[in-house]
Formats: sequence, structure tokens, C-alpha cells
Amino acid sequence: MIVLGFVPEPGPFVSMDWMGGGNHIPEMYNRIGVDMKAVKFCKDLPLWRFAWHFLFAFLILIALVTGMTSVALSDLGAEPWPAEAVMSMIGAIALVSALLAGFFSLLLLASESIKTSKANCEKLENLVEMITRNNSLLAGISQAVRLSDAAKEIAFRDTERMELAEAVLSKLHQHDFEETYSMVRAMAQTDKYRGLAEQLGKTADSYRNATEKERIGQVMSHIDGLCVQYRWNQAAAQIENLIQAFPYSEEAKLMPRKLRERKDRRKRDLLAMWDQAVQSKDTDRSLEILRDLDTYLTPTEGLALKESASSVFRTKLHNLGVQFALAVTERKWTDALDAGQQIVRDFPNSRMSHEIRAKMDILQERAKQGGRQTTEAAAS
Repeated sequence: MIVLGFVPEPGPFVSMDWMGGGNHIPEMYNRIGVDMKAVKFCKDLPLWRFAWHFLFAFLILIALVTGMTSVALSDLGAEPWPAEAVMSMIGAIALVSALLAGFFSLLLLASESIKTSKANCEKLENLVEMITRNNSLLAGISQAVRLSDAAKEIAFRDTERMELAEAVLSKLHQHDFEETYSMVRAMAQTDKYRGLAEQLGKTADSYRNATEKERIGQVMSHIDGLCVQYRWNQAAAQIENLIQAFPYSEEAKLMPRKLRERKDRRKRDLLAMWDQAVQSKDTDRSLEILRDLDTYLTPTEGLALKESASSVFRTKLHNLGVQFALAVTERKWTDALDAGQQIVRDFPNSRMSHEIRAKMDILQERAKQGGRQTTEAAAS
């Protein structure tokens, strides 16, 4: 979050001697502060929720007292008007009011119970969603750990190069030229990064020799490239560096709003594509879109899509289960292993995933045996 500036206003506990008002002003604000704390304490008490209950009891008490008084006056032989009639009328009004108050208190109690239940349900669903995401993340980490160093280098080569380039450009746009060139020289000493180092060195030279307006243009062009790749966090970091480097640039100040607009536009496009994929029952496309869309959704929005997403997941899991069962029946162990690994990776919390995970060692062994037999048959 980019904070451009914040000026605190004098509050009830802020000393105001610097305003020249003497010592009575802080004392007055302290008294106001104490009163406000008292009001806040009273509001925070749960007693106000039972106000209708207290009113109901009070009105019932009035009805009983007036009724008993009316009966007592009648027994004493007093005139029926006005004392006995007035008491009877007050008692009747109090009784009717008590019944109405009781009815409204029941409605309020039911409303509070419904609100509490909805809030707890939403919290539980968010917790389940968070646990599911963590399980998926841990499954990905587990899979990455099992890769060899050579496989990791191949799998994460592009990501590694992008992160290195972004780190160098971040230092460059902060005008830390010494650190920028130091990082470029360090990268140039490694064969696989030498080409990238040359490219970054040319970019650094161009930025360093540019005018202020040209520098702003170069940074904004880089931010546009990050937005095209949907790398919103990196774009936000670059915008923060841009505002810090050029605090008086109106173009720089407009960039946070433009970033939000582009991100919201991408979110709307993904929602439209998701709806189209669900309606056309394209399960694979729906899952692909949902993975991208997941990073844009708030917990409330995620709950709104839960029903349609659950339907897509169930369909995909069913199709994979059928594919896995057919491969096992036909003893195509390599295909069965591929389907089983996809089920474990994409649906780690499903019952089918737990069953396959327990038999994964057997599947891998039979897939290896099947591969050797295929190789021997091809050689012969």
C-alpha cells in the first residue's frame, strides 16, 4: 500500500499547548476524552441488546401493579370512576405494550442469532478455503523438493531470470546506480546470466544518461510491461519506487489508480471467461481460468462462485477418476500414474486422492516395470 502522506488531526489526547490556549484546553480535551471513552464503553456493553427484554418486564410489572391496584380499589368499594377505570386502562395499555415489546424482542433475538450464524459460517468457510490453498501450496512445495537440482534449474529458469532482472531494475529505478552495476557485474560472471547481464547493463546506461522526463517514461514503460504480464505485485513495487523518486510528477501520482483500473479490468475479463467456460461445460478451461481468477477474488466473492466452482471440480474429479480406473483395468500403469498424480496434485483433499496417495509407491513401481517391458519389446 502506497502512503503519500498523512497529517494527524488534534484528538482528545493530543496536547494543544502549541496553539497558545493555555493549560485549560488540554484539561477540557481530557474530560471530553474521558466522556467519549465512557460512551464507547456503554455502547460496547451487551446490555443494549436486551433493552426490549427489560422493557417487556417493566411493562408487565406495571400491568400487574395497576391490575392489583384496580382490584384493591374495587374491594374497598371505591367509585368505579375515575380511579378504578384509570388503573384498569393503564393496566390494559401496559399489557398490550408488553406483548408488543415481547414480540419485537423475539424478532431482535432471532435477527441477532441469524447474523451470528452467518458470520460464523462465513469465517468457517474462509478457514476451509485457506486450509485448502495451503494444502495445494504444500503439495507444490513437496513436488518441487522431489525434483533434482538439474530439473529445478530447468523448471524454474524463466522465473529465476525474471526475478533477477526485476531486482536489478528495482535498484536502478531507486537511483542506486552503484548497487545496480554491482549486481550486473556479478551476473556477468555466470555463463547462463551473461546475456541477461549485458541487456540489463544497456538498460542501466540508457536510464542513467536520460533526462528526468525520459526516466519517468522508461519506468512507466516497464510498469506497462509488468501489467501486460499480470505481475501486479511487481508493478505496484515499481510504482512506489517511481513516486518516491519523482514525488512531484503528476504522471507518477496517477499510476496507482491506473494500476487498480487495469487489475479490475483483468478481473472482469476473467469473470466473463469463467462464466462462458462454465456455460459451455469446458471443465479444463474452467479450472485454468479459476486458478488465475483466484488471486483476484476477495473471500466474499469467492463464496459467491463457490457453487459453480464446486460443480466444475466435481466434474473434473469424476473424469480423472474414470480415466484412472480405465488405465488400471487395462494395466496401462504409466497412464494410471499420470492420472493419479494429477488427482493428488489438483484435488489433495478428496477421498480419491488419499486412496491413490496410499498406493502411489505401487503405481510408480508398476509404471517402471511397464516401461522396462516396453523398452525390451521394442529392442527385440
